[in-house]
Amino acid sequence: MLFSVSLIPPIVVSLIYQDNELGHFSITLFLSLVAGLGLWLPFRGAKMHMYARDGFIVVAMFWLVMGTLGSLPFLFGLEMSVADAVFESVSGYTTTGATVLTGLDTLPPSILMYRQEIQWLGGLGFIVLAVALLPMLGVGGMQLYRAETPGPMKDEKITPRITQTARMLWRIYVGLTIGCALAYWMAGMSVFDAIAHSLTTVSTAGFSTHDASLAFFDSPLIEAIAMVFMILGSIHFAVHFVAMRRGSPMTYWNNPEVRAFFVLLVVLVAVVSVMLFTSGARSEPLEALRYGAFEVVAVLTTTGYGIDDFAYWPLALPVIIIFASFVGGCAGSTAGGMKVIRFVLLWKQGILEVQRLVHPRLVRPIKLGDRVVSPRVVDAVWAFFALYVAVFAFLMVVMMTYGMDQVTAFGAVASMLNNLGPALGEVSSNFGHVSDGAKWWLAAAMLLGRLELFTILVLLTPSFWRE
Repeated sequence: MLFSVSLIPPIVVSLIYQDNELGHFSITLFLSLVAGLGLWLPFRGAKMHMYARDGFIVVAMFWLVMGTLGSLPFLFGLEMSVADAVFESVSGYTTTGATVLTGLDTLPPSILMYRQEIQWLGGLGFIVLAVALLPMLGVGGMQLYRAETPGPMKDEKITPRITQTARMLWRIYVGLTIGCALAYWMAGMSVFDAIAHSLTTVSTAGFSTHDASLAFFDSPLIEAIAMVFMILGSIHFAVHFVAMRRGSPMTYWNNPEVRAFFVLLVVLVAVVSVMLFTSGARSEPLEALRYGAFEVVAVLTTTGYGIDDFAYWPLALPVIIIFASFVGGCAGSTAGGMKVIRFVLLWKQGILEVQRLVHPRLVRPIKLGDRVVSPRVVDAVWAFFALYVAVFAFLMVVMMTYGMDQVTAFGAVASMLNNLGPALGEVSSNFGHVSDGAKWWLAAAMLLGRLELFTILVLLTPSFWRE
């Protein structure tokens, strides 16, 4: 039912621009509303307690159902194949930003706005919205929040009650989106483009209304605005809340994860910009800095916007860029990747193990700032890392069985699992020519990346289904 409500903005855009998509969106709205009412009405008075395993099921089913329902406007309006429509929809909701479409500049405005909107809704997670707005469901919310929230420390809440936490997250999210839209408009974008791109900038998603992405505008000011809001979208939203409450920007630097994110960002920008200039790919230092900084920010935040195709940059630059997406943004943000906090913990644990080689009896806890990290969290991070590598290797082999070369398979899987969008090789900018079978696997990879593996894979274990 919430999904049917989300179709109202594209319908309004269709009425304004008279792009002949009103009927297609109206049919989708009717079908989803009837389906939602059919599922809700028989059980509207039921009260039950939700356990942790129920949260995993609800979240997994939510993303599967939304990915399927979200494909209907593409099926009806653009007459895409089922595989293409589901791929585009899942890419939107998971904020991956990979696309099978070309000729975006000539597509109906309502379809373009719909693509942007589903990425915005997927950015912070529709589940958090449901927890915030629908406490009348009569089920606990923390189980959903734990399954939905990225990062290893899922029990942290901004406020004592989960519904208050979810509402605060969405207030910050909406505020950043409005600020981004106004900045884009003042920088020269049309009202339509400003709203459309603000939806996919703050959500670190990456869909654009133009085939050339932000290169269409050829504006350093617009690119700078995009970088600022991509970075803001990649920072833990709890840190935004604390910074606003305290009124101190130093809150960001005092947070060890955010500090590591900033340091990594600066180092990568410097390395990539210098390599672009020294290799002759860019003849002017400022030009190298402009392109290097934007692509690093777009990839590290897993937004995927482009003002150039980094897949064709010289030397090791494409690999450096794609590896940055594995790190991603901060936990508790809209960004993808494995999250900065996990790499910080892995680094600290690695240093500690080296020290133990010299001092075998050394007992020293791992800390983030002044806070001691539980060994259970560190174990979970190592398990996640190992599982991530195993899933990545499996999916890469699967892609190669569909005829992809090694570079293309590596780039495609990295892009999907990290929810990045652009990739390497033959899929550097578009997945339209990929076989339908490979698209279904890649859609599954997007869901795995968005829900951070465990939420989906736990459903495949026999012990989960035992009493």
